[in-house]
Amino acid sequence: MRKVPIFSSLSQDEMTHIASIIRHKEYRKEETLLSEGSKANTLVIINEGSAKAFKLTPDGREQILYVFSEGDFFGERNLFGRQISTYSVEALEPVRTCSFTKESFYDLLHSYPEIAIKIIEELEKRISHLECTLQSMGVRSVDERVSTLILDFAEKYGTSVPDGTLIHLPLSREGMANYLGVARETVSRKLGQLENEGIIRSHGNKSILLLDRNMLESSAGKSVDL
Repeated sequence: MRKVPIFSSLSQDEMTHIASIIRHKEYRKEETLLSEGSKANTLVIINEGSAKAFKLTPDGREQILYVFSEGDFFGERNLFGRQISTYSVEALEPVRTCSFTKESFYDLLHSYPEIAIKIIEELEKRISHLECTLQSMGVRSVDERVSTLILDFAEKYGTSVPDGTLIHLPLSREGMANYLGVARETVSRKLGQLENEGIIRSHGNKSILLLDRNMLESSAGKSVDL
């Protein structure tokens, strides 16, 4: 539970108490954790693995809204606003979760109000991320958006290695395209271009090696400190 940001300020005794009231569950890859339109009565925290939040467009295309990884949570709309879910959540790989019922979570907030503050902080980060994504879709080129996505994945899923940063991609090429709202071929073309320029290197089917972060930041339209 130390990996979960909303609990990071609690003591060991408080952690032990919380651990006694959570519910654990495991999901297989591609299994549904939450369905759009449902009225879930729990707050779900990703303990291990990753999952995608998505909606289906009127023409049946999948639009990925967010990728949840260790420490992320969802279901807060149902707890605080009694609203139905506006998206579905599906496991990208085997996932383990811990969850709280509405009643037990309200008890936690009364006992540990700092948890509420942490949740607000995490939701603010998520909203800012979605706002930046929406803004970039209107004013930034597709190439810049692909490069920015790789940088985001490097921060969240990257591991430092001698040659650079090894990034375990949570999404396939098609998933990245659905996240950015572009064609799969566009993502493949941009990744091929970055590899030809020596900025990244393919590392199996689900990983890439980031060799030159400064060049990738330049490709993403970000200023680079010299």
